[in-house]
Amino acid sequence: METGPPPAGPDRPLIDPAPAAPRGALGAARAALTRIALRRAAELREQAPATADRLLSIGSALAPVFGDIHVRLVELRRDRGDRAGALAAGRAAVERFPGSPDAWMLLAGACLTTFRQDEALAAYERAITIEERPDALTAAGELYARAGRHADAAARFARAHAAGAGPDALLANARALAAAGDRAAAEAALALWKSSTQMAEGSQPE
Repeated sequence: METGPPPAGPDRPLIDPAPAAPRGALGAARAALTRIALRRAAELREQAPATADRLLSIGSALAPVFGDIHVRLVELRRDRGDRAGALAAGRAAVERFPGSPDAWMLLAGACLTTFRQDEALAAYERAITIEERPDALTAAGELYARAGRHADAAARFARAHAAGAGPDALLANARALAAAGDRAAAEAALALWKSSTQMAEGSQPE
């Protein structure tokens, strides 16, 4: 008698891990089909957006790695007003490529368009655990600030600056510190921001 899969437990996770990307000839064939779908979808985007959506969906499922085709699918659905579909595509991307920070960034953006700030923040944080990237840190800081978690916001803005976000992250850090009640640290961050902007202006050629 046939039986279904064993129940979830300590030896079996609730969500099965993503399958490994195909390699060798199979991976190359899938990559080629993905490029064809992406190119053809771009040609049909304006005149036949539904067909373009289907092509991008097929290509996204075939793609051996996360890439432009997943981004274009989310963008197309968002532009067509299908926010739920864009969110579904973003979630599918992270299910297939949980180790890709770009996939988590894509999901975060799709969450924001559907007003799911908590899920967006979780996606940004997941991206940060994979790669200390300034865009994810800055975006997370902004969401923490909106939620009134100013100390967390200040920490993310400081890390964003350290990761290369530029002087604007210092200014955001100063504002978050002030909102958190740490006036001394806020003034220090503001002084650093002023120093950074003055140095940048002084380094510009005349």
